[in-house]
Amino acid sequence: MEKTKELKFESPSFIQRLKGMLGVDFYRLFHTPLFYIFLAIAAIIPALVSMGNSDTTASMFTNAWQIIASDSPLYVVSDIGQYANMNMVFIFGGIMVSIFIGHDYKSGYVKQLFTTHAKKQDYMMSKSLVCAFSMACMCITYLIGGIASGIFSGLSFEVNFGSLLIAILGKMIMSLGWASLYTFLNAIFRRKFGISIALSFFLGTGILIIGVASIVGNSSILNLFLYGSSVYACLSSNIVTLLVCLLVSVGWATIYNLLGTLLLSKRDVY
Repeated sequence: MEKTKELKFESPSFIQRLKGMLGVDFYRLFHTPLFYIFLAIAAIIPALVSMGNSDTTASMFTNAWQIIASDSPLYVVSDIGQYANMNMVFIFGGIMVSIFIGHDYKSGYVKQLFTTHAKKQDYMMSKSLVCAFSMACMCITYLIGGIASGIFSGLSFEVNFGSLLIAILGKMIMSLGWASLYTFLNAIFRRKFGISIALSFFLGTGILIIGVASIVGNSSILNLFLYGSSVYACLSSNIVTLLVCLLVSVGWATIYNLLGTLLLSKRDVY
């Protein structure tokens, strides 16, 4: 009597699933003009900021690195020029994330994805990581554009290099938290990514935290929020600043990914 042999198929592990999702998402990212367009936008922003008459430019910046980060944390912005630094990447990055994820639903990619094997958690994490990478790349092109703008404007480049490096790294690390927030917003408004774009712009400007700060003042408690930690990374940063940015970014990324996974599991993803 012959024994029947049973074929056992092992389910892919979480790491294998996530690796596969990341591979697909990075392929799509690198093969869409959208990514390169927003890299170029990030590089051009510093030049646009420094444009205008010399009096206006001088009143906004006395040092080229102020185009990258403020001298000290600015939770309350008295004029728009104070916000004119690398934090603007988080506004335009949100718009890019909304368009990138919105295309998943418009093209029917999500329907095909969830009909086959992908788990909601894998989708949220993959999108958050890929979009965080995109925004970190935008920070780099913004830095290049900022240096070029500083040279053309004839501004001083004197700075504490250690604090500058921490400020740049801090803002790049914050990309994870911001990308997770924008991915979560697109999980909510997946069929109407125009709303996601509007909310990305609204939240990216930090209006909510600015409003709270105008009441409670420049309290360090504001560092627990994305916008707060983003402005905490400034030209007077230290190692504590970097740790705060890391903890806050990872913390909010965890929260938004859990909420997004729960949302997608409870509702029709199409």
